[in-house]
Amino acid sequence: MKRFTKYIHKQLSVKVSLWVVIFAAIIFLTALGFMFVQSREAVRQEAVNRASQILDNTALRVTGILNRVEVASDMIEWLVMRHPENADSMFVYSQGVLQRNPDFYNCSIAFEPYYFEEYGRYFSAYARRDSDSIKVRQGGSDRYQYFFMDWFLMPKLLGRSCWTEPYVDMDVATGAKEMLTSYTNALVDQKGQYVGAVNISLSLNWLSQTISAVKPYPNSYSIMLGHGGTYFVHPDSTKLLNQTIFTEMLEHPDTAKTALGHAMQRGEDGMKQLKVDGQDCYVFYKPLGKTGWSMAIVCPESDIFGGFDRLRHTVMGIVAVGLILMLFFFIRIITKELKPLRQLAKEAETIASGQFDTQLPDFKRTDEIGQLSHSFGNMQQSLVNYIEKLKKTTAQKASLESELNVASSIQMSMLPSLFPERKDLDMYASMTPAKEVGGDLYGYLLTDDNLYFCLGDVSGKGVPASLFMAQVTRLFRVLASQQMPPAEICTHLNEALSGEENPTNMFVTLFIGLVDLKSGHLSFCNAGHNPPVIGGNAMHGEFLSMLPNFPIGVMSGLEFKGEEIDSIKGCPLFLYTDGLNEAEDDKQQQFGDERLLEILRNTDFESTRQVIETLAAEVEHHRNGAEPNDDLTMMCIHVN
Repeated sequence: MKRFTKYIHKQLSVKVSLWVVIFAAIIFLTALGFMFVQSREAVRQEAVNRASQILDNTALRVTGILNRVEVASDMIEWLVMRHPENADSMFVYSQGVLQRNPDFYNCSIAFEPYYFEEYGRYFSAYARRDSDSIKVRQGGSDRYQYFFMDWFLMPKLLGRSCWTEPYVDMDVATGAKEMLTSYTNALVDQKGQYVGAVNISLSLNWLSQTISAVKPYPNSYSIMLGHGGTYFVHPDSTKLLNQTIFTEMLEHPDTAKTALGHAMQRGEDGMKQLKVDGQDCYVFYKPLGKTGWSMAIVCPESDIFGGFDRLRHTVMGIVAVGLILMLFFFIRIITKELKPLRQLAKEAETIASGQFDTQLPDFKRTDEIGQLSHSFGNMQQSLVNYIEKLKKTTAQKASLESELNVASSIQMSMLPSLFPERKDLDMYASMTPAKEVGGDLYGYLLTDDNLYFCLGDVSGKGVPASLFMAQVTRLFRVLASQQMPPAEICTHLNEALSGEENPTNMFVTLFIGLVDLKSGHLSFCNAGHNPPVIGGNAMHGEFLSMLPNFPIGVMSGLEFKGEEIDSIKGCPLFLYTDGLNEAEDDKQQQFGDERLLEILRNTDFESTRQVIETLAAEVEHHRNGAEPNDDLTMMCIHVN
């Protein structure tokens, strides 16, 4: 198998031939498949129509027989109640019914105990068909107390005529047994009192033969169910009266067969596809009048589609042989036509090894092979030019990366990396850019016991933001060195970075604070930045409520308002940019303010550096490998 696969990979003629044959096979199979699908549907529809028609005819015939039983019972009831006192005429009536209806099995006209006193407790005019004769006798006795039988009690209890469930009837005189179903009609006198019942029975064996006589297909068969799903008619006689359609599902559940049983019980008609005894079948079912029974015809798929499947296999065999012959002839023809390509392939391997100056053969052809040879020559020249350009591009990219690294180093050098070492102050800050250079900033200026500090976020990212950030950082240090209040610093920064001084319309959100390390007094101004978190004991704090101010650089002429806190001694102050609370994971879910507070509240304060490193680790864990979506800058100040 491996050798054959290698042979195919090496031989273009075999590949092309295979593709041609595969596409031909796809076309043939698509056309044949469409034809087979349509033909199968036509065969299926014809089978549905055929089976449905036979089912309808059989149902009409059975319904007609059942209707004749009901009409005959109603007629006897009318005759009996005209002369209810004449006992002997009852034998004539029951015998006459069987004589006029050769498909009836027996007829009983039974009365309540002692209705006819001269006959004693029992009186039932019973007529039964026996071969070619009809036997008539009195059917009640101590051995057969008919007034306890279902056929006698049901019309009395229900107050109407009805069909009984099948039962085994034994003739007391002969001992003969027969499976029957009966239609029983109540006898009610003029006072409205129940006096007896008329019972006419049909033989289930005869009914089964009648229903099964007509078959749409050789292996199809009919079934009939009672109210509870009991088999009245079935080719397996052991199931009659002993099993229902649901019996097999107790051990082997089958939802399709269960649905069929329920549909037949509900008196529906239709068709279902399911497995019967491990064989795919179509089942056509229909109710039988007002009896509550239902009959069905089971047709195996093998019978319906047998001829169609044989035709399909024959056609597919012919197509398979034709495709094999097509493959053989195509391989021979294409091998001859593609022979010049072998030489071209060898020369191409030489070029691929790095010898770009190799001379390609000229086949003096104008077809696709000649065009391919010409294209190879053009590709050879283009490849030489491309390699030269690639060398220049690679060198330029390396130079740009080097310059960005230098810019990043310069930017980071502009941010303080060393913090005051004093007993009354614990301070730490960090900035992590999302790209090589970023737009976040922080800074501080310590003069005697006064600590100026700031933290901000420039709009945008990359090199433009880093240049704007450098300008803000420089101006902050200049203005802070003049001992200005934070609000005044913000006002001067805004004037310096707005209008004509800011042609790119960039702006920066900024928080500037001034803390007196002796008293812990804090004055600050927030220019559109995220609210800091101020702690109570340790870091168990909340977001700081502040007056709103515009970001710096939006427009000139703004006056920024400052605020004060009497003392922040012992209350850590945590500042950050939106690269913290808006950090996104691989599903674009943000870190969030609530999570920030929760982490700070659950972190035992040891040092400002420990707080920042803890949050940096939490953000990295939250990202779960996702690239940073913004610069991340944090600062924490704790005045002891």
